Amino acid sequence: MTFSTGLVKVTETYAPMIERQLSGNGVNLDPYSRQCVINAISAINTVLDSKAISWNDEKLDRNNITQVLMNIAALKLNAAASPREVYFQIRNVNVKAKQSDPDNWRKQIEMGIEGDGNDAILSNFGRNVEKVYPYWLVREEDHFVYPKFRGVEYEPPEWSPTGRGEVVRVVYPILHTDKTLHYYISERDDVVKNLIAHMSNNMMNETFSICADRYKATSDQKKQIAAKKAEVLKRAKDLGIGALDDVDLQQFISPAWSEYQSRESMLIRKMRNNVVKKIPKDFNSAYVEMLHDEVNDPDYAEVRREINENANTELLDVTSASPTQPLKEEVPLSNASESQPSDAKPTGSADPNDFSGDVPPQDSSATTNPNDDVLF
Repeated sequence: MTFSTGLVKVTETYAPMIERQLSGNGVNLDPYSRQCVINAISAINTVLDSKAISWNDEKLDRNNITQVLMNIAALKLNAAASPREVYFQIRNVNVKAKQSDPDNWRKQIEMGIEGDGNDAILSNFGRNVEKVYPYWLVREEDHFVYPKFRGVEYEPPEWSPTGRGEVVRVVYPILHTDKTLHYYISERDDVVKNLIAHMSNNMMNETFSICADRYKATSDQKKQIAAKKAEVLKRAKDLGIGALDDVDLQQFISPAWSEYQSRESMLIRKMRNNVVKKIPKDFNSAYVEMLHDEVNDPDYAEVRREINENANTELLDVTSASPTQPLKEEVPLSNASESQPSDAKPTGSADPNDFSGDVPPQDSSATTNPNDDVLF
């Protein structure tokens, strides 16, 4: 009799299923992708153990885990790499946002890409990218000369590191398949856009004491909340990176951003991400590209979340609307024999939840509980 641990049984359950689903979407798993799935299952198991949650827990959303593992396999992100390429955290999600039944709350695994994960995606899927060289961390007191263009001729940048001062820019030297070397640069001040997006996400459930619950807010209260959020974000934009030290704004900023010991690492990570994200990728599959957008584009995820949260929440009074045209033309009796019966069916209101386009609905866009579990 062969002995198998619980984790091995979980791996034997999920790994073949992930391979079948991706094969159905035209994506073939290579040995490295399979290893990424196994490492991700091990990392997820560690997060579940830390919260005393078993794989058989009835509150655990297994469909969500399947989707996360498909993302890992398609994007070839290794949870066992050092530095880390991907991380996981547990989040409480209401799978039916329009109902207040507490039984609708489920435990979901949320996946996030680390800085080195974006580098791995660039190396694997970068368009015409042959090699990604180690990035430069240019500090305040370093001697740095920006690259120059003279027509089509390109002069590379110059960098003399001193190791003193804060990191003010990140430079990625990247060798393309035509043997040309390009330098992609991200500035420290550009991270303000990331900070504002982070604050906006943290204020998702904020009501500023205007009402107790944003889901029960009236139309006027929603306008007041939106105006207050815009005021806070404008203040952060005006302060720039200095917003991290503003006492009034720190309540909307996570400690990983504002605390002194982690602030610099966070800013460097965001500068790196800003460089890598703007370099074109070629995934050779629309399905893999869609998975990448869902995982890596916060604006895309936010739009999807808002659509699913607000669908069918407002009743439209159509009884008082006066049609501009008659629904059916009257046919004279003399021409009745010449008229043809219409097979057309009346068109009803479109269902906002009918996603028949390129992007299927995802459970991860459901409502987020403000009492989420801590990040790992």
